[in-house]
Amino acid sequence: MKKDIHIDYEHFKSSSELNEVEKQLFEKAKTARENAYAPYSNFLVGCSVLLENDEIYTGNNQENAAFPSGLCAERTALFWIGANFPNEKIVKIFIIGGPREFSEKTPPIPPCGACRQSLMEYETKQNKNIEVYFSNLNEEVFKVKSIKDLLPFYFDSSFL
Repeated sequence: MKKDIHIDYEHFKSSSELNEVEKQLFEKAKTARENAYAPYSNFLVGCSVLLENDEIYTGNNQENAAFPSGLCAERTALFWIGANFPNEKIVKIFIIGGPREFSEKTPPIPPCGACRQSLMEYETKQNKNIEVYFSNLNEEVFKVKSIKDLLPFYFDSSFL
């Protein structure tokens, strides 16, 4: 039996099309990206996370010579929030990534597979969707209403 997967998403050609909260998340993710520690890959990623209490926290990728001991921007932020605000719900996450020497050809960078699975864990834990935005420095932005849109065949605790 053949089936199709349909993904709903929004595409913004520029961050100027975003609302004020989304613009703030874009700017904070962009700043977080500048502080990434990526001497090995030279691929910098920053993210900003909006909590239900309207607080915004950021993360960036942190590499290590003992690969793969580093951590992606999304998981850096998610795990810190989980450790410090375990009962706060995550509303949105905004990700900006690309090579240190940014090229006009660099597409918007979505979360990697490990970060998608980590986002799924938090979405499942809080029983509420997390809006995911991903962008590049050209300010082109994609938005999905849930990580399930980027990870349709996800693994969660129902399998355990």
